[in-house]
Amino acid sequence: MSKIKLSEKIGYALGDAAAGGITWKIMSIAFPLFFTNVFGLTFADAATLMLVARLFDVVTDPLMGSLADRTQSRWGTYRPWIIFGAVPFGLIFALLLFTPDLGMGGKRIYAYTLYLLMMAVYTMVNVPYGSLLGVMTDDDDEKNRFSSFRMVGAYAMGFVTLLSFPYLQKMVGGSEAHQYAVVAAIYGGLATIMTLACGLLTRERLKPVRADKFSFKQFADLFRNKPWIYLTLIGICTNFFNGFRYAVAGYMFTYCLGGDITFNRLIINYTVFMTFGELTCMVFGAVSPWFTRKAGSKKRAFMLAALICLVTSVAFFFIPMRPSSIYLMIALVVLTSIGIGLYSPLLWSMYSDVADYATEKNGTSSTGLIFSSGTMAQKLGTAVSGSLVALFLGLAGARTILDDMGSSIVDPTSITDSVLTMIWALFSVIPAGIAAIMLVLTYLYPIKK
Repeated sequence: MSKIKLSEKIGYALGDAAAGGITWKIMSIAFPLFFTNVFGLTFADAATLMLVARLFDVVTDPLMGSLADRTQSRWGTYRPWIIFGAVPFGLIFALLLFTPDLGMGGKRIYAYTLYLLMMAVYTMVNVPYGSLLGVMTDDDDEKNRFSSFRMVGAYAMGFVTLLSFPYLQKMVGGSEAHQYAVVAAIYGGLATIMTLACGLLTRERLKPVRADKFSFKQFADLFRNKPWIYLTLIGICTNFFNGFRYAVAGYMFTYCLGGDITFNRLIINYTVFMTFGELTCMVFGAVSPWFTRKAGSKKRAFMLAALICLVTSVAFFFIPMRPSSIYLMIALVVLTSIGIGLYSPLLWSMYSDVADYATEKNGTSSTGLIFSSGTMAQKLGTAVSGSLVALFLGLAGARTILDDMGSSIVDPTSITDSVLTMIWALFSVIPAGIAAIMLVLTYLYPIKK
């Protein structure tokens, strides 16, 4: 096998820089607040929207994985989906953050249509992108390096995205709706360019052992694959862990801390606050292969990383809920992100191990189908956690009212102490509980590579 060049690893990293560092990062952190406070949906509308999209993904992700596995073209098996999906990927993302001048009924239709389209095109690009790892090399160390580059790319771009977001909004000016629309167009263009570069710079060196024809047996085989079951549950937990924190960060700054915090010329809003974690994840994502070797196995390294997330998340709950505590809050976000940065590359490398296990057991490749479960776990964990944030805040007493224009806005009198405590818990002890479940599942995971 020819030596893999650095340019290819950078190209592979650009794929998740676009998907994880731009589109998914903004969808995770900005969408809940955008839909309720800018677009004008009620908490119930926002929660229902994200739940419906998840039911949609349960069907589309595995089908996309199976379809990708059977693709044959001059560009390979998985790369054509990345190359030709780049433009719709960035375009639909940009349109999703546009607020149309419609009544509530029209807005609901627009939001549901665009959100479902975004999930479909994200699946079309990201399932083949994840599967690409299984055909670029059969060397396990190289797979770990590709996974590490992927995570560094995602977190590095996530850092840039979240840090620049409030400054771009300020430069654009005008209403919040106008700011979101213009900023989304900028980021959508970047996502398109990066996705296209990923497809063009990478190579497929291995040919999947294809099944002769489509069969539902491959779906049944998944549920007889014990490592896949455990890893899918672990993947859902990792995305629930991050999903709650990102989805509630905007509410935490708006209501618990009284808005943006300014030190000299630095604006610390909810996106900038989370960039400290992104930078840490980027650094420790690069360290992850070394950490895994020192730990002795991917499984042990993952468990240690999950334990870090558990302890630091519990500690966050006891920080005083006031702006003067911002430095302590940042410190604990950094410590939590050490754990996230260490386990994130491992997850995708472990999916590759599960795909290899399935090929050996069943005789045919199901790489795309198995990696599609990783993408489905990502979307399920992130969007359902965003939906649950809206639901839990509603249960705690937060509600919306109609303004003079007939749009839904959050009723400030409904933000009681119970709502504030719920917001704080959604960023700390609830993710800690998920980290505990993740720890148990990883202990039970049977592959010890």
